[in-house]
Amino acid sequence: MLPEQVAGEHILVIEDDASVRTLLEKSLAARGYRVSCCEDGLAGLTALEGTKPDLIIVDIMMPRLDGMTFVKAIKGNGETKPIPVIFLTAKNDPKSMIAGINLGARFYVTKPFVIDDLLSKVQKALV
Repeated sequence: MLPEQVAGEHILVIEDDASVRTLLEKSLAARGYRVSCCEDGLAGLTALEGTKPDLIIVDIMMPRLDGMTFVKAIKGNGETKPIPVIFLTAKNDPKSMIAGINLGARFYVTKPFVIDDLLSKVQKALV
């Protein structure tokens, strides 16, 4: 475990691709984070009713409720607005990147991604 990390910080992962979700869950848990996973933005909003994570990693292109709409919803709510967000997405066009940052995302990571780079951004977003 990294010395500057507070053990047990809670990260909510919202990702519709099961293999990416599993990779994130195992990689984050191996570093001492508590991880909750959801398969789309609607499930993510429901999860936020019961808990307030320290960080949210969210995909953009998902069924039922996409990541941009999800982040608009949480950034418009006083209780969830302060939670840092990292977009993890295949949408790598400049317009989407700018929109994501303008919505309040701390980082915008495009797929395919290097897990160590993402973990470094997670650490920075939690500071």
